Amino acid sequence: MVTECFINDNFLLTSEPAVRLYHEYAKEMPVFDFHCHLNPREILEDKKYADLTEIWLSGDHYKWRLMRANGVDEEYVTGNADNYEKFLKWADTISKAVGNPLYHWTHLELKRYFGVDRLLSPKTAPEIWKTCNEKLLDLSARKLIQMSNVKAICTTDDPVDDLKYHIELAKDKSFNVRVLPTFRPERALTVGGPGFVQYMERLSEASGIIIESFDDVVSALGIQAEFFKSVGCVLSDHSFGSPDFTVVSAEGARSAFSKALRGEKPTWDEINAYQTELMLELGRIYNKAGFVMQLHVGVIRDNNSRMLESAGKDTGFDAIGDGISAASLAALLDGLEKTDELPKTVVYCLNDNENDKIASILGCYQKGPAAGKLQLGSAWWF
Repeated sequence: MVTECFINDNFLLTSEPAVRLYHEYAKEMPVFDFHCHLNPREILEDKKYADLTEIWLSGDHYKWRLMRANGVDEEYVTGNADNYEKFLKWADTISKAVGNPLYHWTHLELKRYFGVDRLLSPKTAPEIWKTCNEKLLDLSARKLIQMSNVKAICTTDDPVDDLKYHIELAKDKSFNVRVLPTFRPERALTVGGPGFVQYMERLSEASGIIIESFDDVVSALGIQAEFFKSVGCVLSDHSFGSPDFTVVSAEGARSAFSKALRGEKPTWDEINAYQTELMLELGRIYNKAGFVMQLHVGVIRDNNSRMLESAGKDTGFDAIGDGISAASLAALLDGLEKTDELPKTVVYCLNDNENDKIASILGCYQKGPAAGKLQLGSAWWF
């Protein structure tokens, strides 16, 4: 049985030019991570990890999906099983996943951060567990980031966040990595959704604006965007399924908000009108603030309702949706370009069937002085 790892210095480099380009140019280039979900508190406190399961398996829905597909009981995925038992289940799972990107990532991480040159399997798992846990004693959140040659990290943050960890990190001269917030107003966009009224109360408290109307929401978000900018923010981010930005109705947007504030359910057309109007207002805010607008589209979330009840959101039950219609994307971009208020934009689509369409639409709105003002984003997660 082969136990030696396939990862080497020239892994996936299949020609001499590739080897030269990587080793002489790309290898030492720094990482500027413009979209991640790292916890700024863990970075500030330089968190240390109890074991390999905590750093590797807790919160990683990519691995959880694969474990479920391998028939692993939920007790060993998101349940209360012992961390070592969870790790053994992962070792068994990944040993059967040759060709899956997770197989490559797993062994790349074992080699790069722990110096482990063996394939992970049920047979090698006990030794790898012991070796990695010993090395974790000398590793921490900051050290792992610095080992990766990261120069900047943009976290994902709600407009109501106080950003205290980012503020403290900016003062810490012992850490040479910039940790910047990203403005993600997703909860402000889910009009009529669970907790919307309570969220408006939090937004009101954070901004100092009494929120009684749609215009108040826009004002409050504008204030919070300026606050984020003062802490170093240069990006916004939004996640949508298949939004319809062709529904343009200021009256419908205001009706949706009024109904939601009263605890009533807006109609579907009103919800679309609200999201369109608010995204147009946000786009103008971003253009003024100098934020890049990131749009993640094409996801269908929380498909397994039974598991949503037991495991919660963001635990591996989202999937590829239908993407965004050409008319919808063009309507949003054109609505902002009409008044010369279209910010720099990156569009990521979970459904790769949409990429040609999206790229061609983005080309309709390119202009100077920025080269590539609008960009087609990389693969989102599938």
